[in-house]
Parts: sequence; C-alpha cells; structure tokens
Amino acid sequence: MPVTVEITLPPHKMTAPDIRAALVRSLGRDVSHWRLRKRSLDARKRPVYRLRIEVFDQAPPAEPDVTATFRDVHNAPAVHIIGAGPAGYFAALKALELGLRPIVLERGLPVRERRRSLRQIQQFGIVDPDSNYCFGEGGAGTYSDGKLYTRAHKRGNIEHILRLLVAHGAPPDILVDAHPHIGSNKLPRVVRAIRKTIEQYGGQVRFQSKLTDLILRDNRVETLIINGQEEIPTRAVVLATGHSARDVYAMLQRHGVYQEFKPFALGVRVEHPQPLIDEMQYRQPRGQYLPAASYRLTCQVDGRGVFSFCMCPGGLIVPAATAPGEIVVNGMSLSRRDSPFANSGFVTEVRAADLPVDPEQDALAGVLFQQQVERAAFAAGDGSQKAPAQRLTDFVEGRLSPDLPPASYIPGLLSRRVDELLPDFITRHIRQALLDLRKRLPAFYTREANVVAVESRTSAPVRILRHRDSYRHIQMDNLYPCGEGAGYAGGIVSAALDGQNVMTAVAQRLLASGKR
Repeated sequence: MPVTVEITLPPHKMTAPDIRAALVRSLGRDVSHWRLRKRSLDARKRPVYRLRIEVFDQAPPAEPDVTATFRDVHNAPAVHIIGAGPAGYFAALKALELGLRPIVLERGLPVRERRRSLRQIQQFGIVDPDSNYCFGEGGAGTYSDGKLYTRAHKRGNIEHILRLLVAHGAPPDILVDAHPHIGSNKLPRVVRAIRKTIEQYGGQVRFQSKLTDLILRDNRVETLIINGQEEIPTRAVVLATGHSARDVYAMLQRHGVYQEFKPFALGVRVEHPQPLIDEMQYRQPRGQYLPAASYRLTCQVDGRGVFSFCMCPGGLIVPAATAPGEIVVNGMSLSRRDSPFANSGFVTEVRAADLPVDPEQDALAGVLFQQQVERAAFAAGDGSQKAPAQRLTDFVEGRLSPDLPPASYIPGLLSRRVDELLPDFITRHIRQALLDLRKRLPAFYTREANVVAVESRTSAPVRILRHRDSYRHIQMDNLYPCGEGAGYAGGIVSAALDGQNVMTAVAQRLLASGKR
C-alpha cells in the first residue's frame, strides 16, 4: 500500500530532485517511486506549494484506462443529443459506455473551422449567429479559457471527467492541480479527439445541423426538425444547447413546453495589468517560478451578492455576442497565461423582482433583460464590436474617462459612461462593492483598470424543468434537459457531469424498453 505524504516547497524548489529530497526528509528513508496526487499554491503569506504525494515501495500501478469500457454501438439504439458542448459530448461518451448510439447535432462548425468565425467577430465585427464564442463544437468553454474547477462534487466522479480529458490529449497536470486549466490553445485538439472517439465506436456528429422545431405528440418529442426542413424521428432527446440558445427557449415556449425564470448575474468585465494583480496577491514580484496570479472576490451589498466570475489571469477579453446588434464580453486565456492583462467578470445577482417583465407571465423575462442591456451597450458604440469602457475609478466616481488604459480586447474600447449604460441597481451594487474592496485590497482600486460592458452570459436565465431522479422534462416523456442551457450546470466539469448523469438515465429507460 502506498504511503501518503504532504510536503510544502517554495516555488523555486518545484523540481523532481527537490521533491524527492523533501520526501526522504519527511519519511527518513530512501524514496524511489512516488506519484503526485494534489498540488496547490498557497499565497496567504509567502507563496508556497502544498503537495500531496503517494510513495510506493515498487513501481506504482498503471493509471486506469477510462476508455476501456467503450463499446461498439454501430447497431445500438440511437439517442439524439442537441449540442456538442461539454454536456453533449460527455453524454455521448457515456452512451458509448452504456451501449447506446449517440447522434450529436450541432448548429455550429467543427472546432478548427470555428476559428474563422472568431476572426470575423474579432477583426471585422461580423457576428455569425450559429458559429461564435458560444456556439460550435466544444461549446462556450473551448475558446473561452477551459477552466475545470468545480464545486459540484455531489454530482458524480470529477476525477473520471478529468481522466477522460487526459485520455483525449489534455495535459496530465489537470489531475493534480487544485484549480485545473487547459487553455484555449489546447482545448480544440482535445475536443477533436473526443469527436473521433464518438465516431470510432459508431456514434455520429453532425455540424451545421440546427434544431429549429419539434413535432410533439402525446407529450413526447416525435420528430426533430433540423435547419427548417429535415425531419428526424427520435425516441430520446438530450437537449444540451448551452446558455445562449435563445431561439431554443423561444421554440419551446411556442410549444408550451414548461420553463421558468432562473436567477442569474450580470455586470461588467474588469481588466487590470497582470503585474498589479501579481503584487496584490503575492506581495512580491512574480518572478519566473510563480504563475500569473488570480483572485476570487465576493461581498454582500444590501443583501445581494456581488462577485468576481470566470477570472482569467494572463488572459484576454473577447467578444461573445451571438447575434448582430449586441455587445457581450467574456474572458479567456491560453495555457501559458502569459498575456500582460488579468480580467474577470464582476457581476451581481439579477432576481425576478428586478425585471421589467413579470417572470410569472413570461419565463423568458431574464432573456429579454439580457438583450436590453446588450443592445444598449451596442447602441452606445459605433456600430462595430468595440465595447463601452470606463476607468475603474471613473466608474465608481461617475464620470467619463478622458482616455483609457491599454487593454487586451482586440476589437477595441470606446470611452463611455458604463455606469449609466447599466441598469441602476447593477451599477449601484457593483459601485458599492468596489468601494468595499478598496478598503480590503487598495491595489485593486486603480485608474489603471478598465471596466468593460457588458458581462451578461454568466449562466442561463431560464430553467427547463425536469424530474429529479429520471432527468426527464416534467411534461415531455422523452425530452432530457441537460447542462448549462437547461439551468443545471455552471461550467465545463459540472456540464460534463450532468451530461453523463442524464445519459445514464436515458440508457436505463431506453435499453429497458428493448426498442431500437
């Protein structure tokens, strides 16, 4: 049996010989075989790494092969999965394990071709409604960072999800890091490898195949309408379309498929020079041995949460609009996190009482609210994807910035009164939160930071209700709402876990029926 040892090392001692020497000191004997199990950076005092290591008397056993349980499903019962994001693709991988044939229908482009759409919006301000930072193979996470941290430990086996990613080309470090991250430069090849696995075992992935309607009968989805014309009969539908598929919410509403408003968060993206965040967190220059520093901030203002979201150290702000005439920003970083900027969403809760439309009368009231704010941000611009921005200090003090500090946002920034563009309660709560943070973290409150509008796609403003145990929609007998778009996940890992759980429920029912 291995012995578990926990050791602490300074950043410049994070080499194999130094780790081995520390193990020898801790155990009082020679160490030949060891395996790192957990690594975290503790910067509360002086920065140190805390390591959990298994020490073996002989060569450690091989790591489990998580693909060994996949089956040939060429002739198996089919299940249709709408969306090729983490929920959809991990549902498809689970189908291979359980003996179902996944047919994934994705409105956007394959991950490599999707880059053309991103260049169009970055360089020319042209938004493709079906291929952008939110839509396309891999979903929103592929080109917006690839952070894998989650608190969804009760939903399933997180390590299994990470091992599936490693089996498809992700760096093994994600198995040990406390806050694992792949990076938008490495995720595309991982996503392509997952697709190849799905196809190799008999599944199918179809691109530019947009769900435009449903034919319903007796509280069941009988037929999928793809691209307005193709009809596909189905026995089970996993709906994993992501938090920005507003046309899908509208289509379900037309058919009377029950949905309800779900509270979400909305605000801005705040960008600092990365060295400032390094000094703030490490209390010393970062140097060559430490990663770009991150932060997680939260506070309460008048009983309402205000918090940082999707923090991207060494990252970039990107345009995440999914339709012309709107400004939406998000963050991403590459695997090395070597941009000179650090950005994070800084958002506050949006509740039913905040909305101009009563969610009891219209379940899509949150969607309408998002659209209004995004369109206001666009209207304040010059007709391009240039985003309204304000120096952080000017946002708090309520004045136009005469100029703006350098920024990572490729389309460019326009000096505007962001504090006036946002709904009053959003500005009021974010402003007070920044003033509160000024007392705790004076370095964060600086005129060298930009406040960029608008960060509005934090999560789905809709929940497509399903039964707790069967995962089926509360009305539709063979419709399985899944992932972020259905209101049941909040990131890559939680969406992947939800996809696997949903597919397990589908298999229990579909295979028990004996139908194909």
